[in-house]
Amino acid sequence: MRFFKSIQLSLMLSSSVVLGQATQPLNYPQARKTDQVDTYHGTQVADPYRWLEDDRSDETAEWVKAENKVTFDYLAQIPYRKQIQNRLEQVYNYPKYSAPNRKGEWFYFSKNDGLQNQAVLYRQKGLDGKPEVVIDPNKLSADGTTRLGAFSLSKDGRYAVVGLSKGGSDWQEYQIMDLATKQYLSEKIEWVKVSGAAWQGDGFYYSRYPKPEGSALAAKNENHQVFFHKLNTPQSADRLVFEDTKHPQRFNIVRTTDDERFALLTVSDRGQGKDGNALFFIDAQASEKGFTPVVADITDFSYNVVDNDGARLLILTNEKAPNSKMIAYDTKKRAFSPLIAERPEPIAEGSVSAAGGKLFVEYTKDVTSKIEVFDYTGKQESEVQLPAVGSAGGFGGEKDDKFVFYTFTSFTFPPTIYRYDIATRKSTVFRAPEVDFKPADYETKQVFYTSKDGTKVPMFLTYRKGLKLDGTNPTLLYGYGGFNISLPPAFSPFRIPFLEQGGIYVQANLRGGSEYGEKWHEQGMKLKKQNVFDDFIAAAEYLIAQKYTSSAKLAIQGGSNGGLLVGAVMNQRPDLFRVAIPQVGVMDMLRFHKFTIGWNWIADYGSSDNPDEFKAIYAYSPIQNIKPDLKYPATLITTADHDDRVVPAHSFKYAATLQEAYKGPNPVLIRIDTNSGHGASNTKKNIETAADIYSFIFWNMGIKSLSGAE
Repeated sequence: MRFFKSIQLSLMLSSSVVLGQATQPLNYPQARKTDQVDTYHGTQVADPYRWLEDDRSDETAEWVKAENKVTFDYLAQIPYRKQIQNRLEQVYNYPKYSAPNRKGEWFYFSKNDGLQNQAVLYRQKGLDGKPEVVIDPNKLSADGTTRLGAFSLSKDGRYAVVGLSKGGSDWQEYQIMDLATKQYLSEKIEWVKVSGAAWQGDGFYYSRYPKPEGSALAAKNENHQVFFHKLNTPQSADRLVFEDTKHPQRFNIVRTTDDERFALLTVSDRGQGKDGNALFFIDAQASEKGFTPVVADITDFSYNVVDNDGARLLILTNEKAPNSKMIAYDTKKRAFSPLIAERPEPIAEGSVSAAGGKLFVEYTKDVTSKIEVFDYTGKQESEVQLPAVGSAGGFGGEKDDKFVFYTFTSFTFPPTIYRYDIATRKSTVFRAPEVDFKPADYETKQVFYTSKDGTKVPMFLTYRKGLKLDGTNPTLLYGYGGFNISLPPAFSPFRIPFLEQGGIYVQANLRGGSEYGEKWHEQGMKLKKQNVFDDFIAAAEYLIAQKYTSSAKLAIQGGSNGGLLVGAVMNQRPDLFRVAIPQVGVMDMLRFHKFTIGWNWIADYGSSDNPDEFKAIYAYSPIQNIKPDLKYPATLITTADHDDRVVPAHSFKYAATLQEAYKGPNPVLIRIDTNSGHGASNTKKNIETAADIYSFIFWNMGIKSLSGAE
C-alpha cells in the first residue's frame, strides 16, 4: 500500500495566522492527489482525494493523525480556550431530567447529574417513590461512549428491549432485560439500524440489515428486513416477517399499537426520490395473517398511525393537506373518514400524541407551539395554556392515564417539565432546572427578512439586553433547511458562554424545513435547494444591514445538512463571513448515496444519477465548487471517526480540497473526533468540541481576551 508522503513536514501547503503578536505559518499535510475522474451525463468531474473514502486504510489514518496535530496545536495557542471550557462545564453542570413515562405502577425517566457522560435510566414506584437505577450506560465503556439508544417496555412491563450503540455509531445491539431482576436474558440481536422494538405477546418486531461486507461504518446498507424475536430464543431462530429484495433501498419498519392488536408496517423509498410511505397492518383479531394494505403504493404523501380506536386507525397525513390533517381508517370496512381538518397553521411533523383517550396536537404558529386537545371523534376540547412563547413536546402516555407530562423550552427558558391534568386542563410545574444563567438579562426577538426571491423568512435573535446596533457584535448564525425538520425555539446551556461575551445567537428558519408545512419543505428540495442557500445568505445580509454585526464579526454554523449549507454559502458568498463551522456535513453531493444509508436522502436532494438533478447539485456541491481565487473565511471543519450517517469521507475530502485551493491567511482546519459519531458521543466530548468552536470563532474575530478572564 502506498502511504501519502506528506506526513513528512518537508512537503507542506502553507497558510499563516496571527497568534498574539507573532505570525506563525500553518503547515497542512499534503494529501496525495490521484487522477480519478468520473463522467456524469457528459460532464467530467475530478475526484483526486477518492482514497480518503477508505476509512480503514493506514494512509487515511496517517492523514487524520497529521491533520489533528495541526488543528490541536493551533487551538492550544488560543489563550482563553481553557477558560471557555471551564465555563461550559459550569453552565452544563446541573441535573437534567426527562419527563416521566408510566408503565403500570412504575414511572421511568432519565437523569444526568450534571457532567455525566451519559444520562442514567431510573424508575420509581409512583411519583413519590424512591428512584432506582435501571441502566447506567456510564459503566458500559471506559470512555463513556456507549449510548442507550432504545428502551422499549413490554405491555405488562415485565421485560424491556435495551438497545446499545458504541462510539457514536448508528448500529445498535439489542438485549432483553427482565425488569423483575434487572438481569439480561441470554440472547443478543445484532446489526439493528433504523428500527424500533415493537412488542406483541411473547416477543417483538425489529428491523435490521444483513451483516455488512467490508467497513461496518461506511458500507452501503441495503435489504432492510423485519424479524420477530421470541423471548428466550437465539437470533438465528427469529422469524422473517418482511423483506423486499426487489427494492433493497427501502426502509421497512413495524410498530404495534398500545393494545398490541395491530402490527403496522411502514415502507418508505426515499432512495427512489419518494418522500412518503406505504402503510400495511395485521389485525391480531382477524383471520388473515398477512399484511393488509391501508395505502399500498409509496407516493410523496406520509401516513403515520398515532393510535387505534378499536378497529379504527387514527392517522396523521399530508395527503392533499400540505399542513397535515388527521384521518381515520376503518380496518373492517376498509374505508377512510375525516377526523381533524387541515388548518392554516401546520401540524408539527410527528407531533400528535395519544394519552388518556385524548389526542394532543401540536400546531405551529410562526415556529412556536400551540397545543390543542381532541377526543377520538376529532372534536376539539381544549387548548393547553403554555407558560410563554416557545416550544412544547411530550404529552404521550397510556390510554388510562389521568395526567401527562410535557416539556417546555425557549431560547432563554431552560427545559421545564410540566404535569398536565386531563380532567381539570391545568398545567403545573413538575420539575424545573437550576442553571447558572440569568434569563432576565437576555431577550429574544423574532424578525422576518426578505430572501432573494421575495419570500419572507423568520429568524430568531437572542442577546443581552441593552444591545447596541453598531455593527461590532460577535454573531453566530445557525441554520439547517432540509428534510422537513423545523428549528423551533429551544434552550441550550452551550450558548451561554457565547451570549455572556456579548455575542448574538441567531437561528434562521430556512426553507426546506417544516416551519410552514410541506410547501415550505418543497421550496427547499431537489431543484429548489438553492432557495435554502439564498435564505441563509439573505439572513447574513439582513444582520449586517441592520447593524447587528458586520462581516468581520459574523460566524456561520450548521451540522449534517446544515454542514452542507455552510459549505455551499462559503463558496457563493465568502465575503459575508469571518468564520465558518461546517460540522459533519454532506460535502460531496455527487457521491453521498454511495455510503451507508445516504441513498435515503435522494428524496430531499435528488441524485447525480439523474441528469437534471445532477445539474442542480453540481452547481452547489461544496467540494466541487471550491475555487482558488476566493477569499475564504477562517474555517473549522468537524467530524468523527464513527459517523456512519454522514461518513467522515465527506469532511476529509472537503478539507483536503480547501486546504490545497485556498492560499490566503485564514486557517482551514479539520477537527476529527475519535469514538464519536454524528455528534459527540458523550458529555466530555460535547464540551470539548463546543469550547474549541467558540475559541476558534472569537480568536478569528480578533478578540484577544474575554471578560471574566483570570
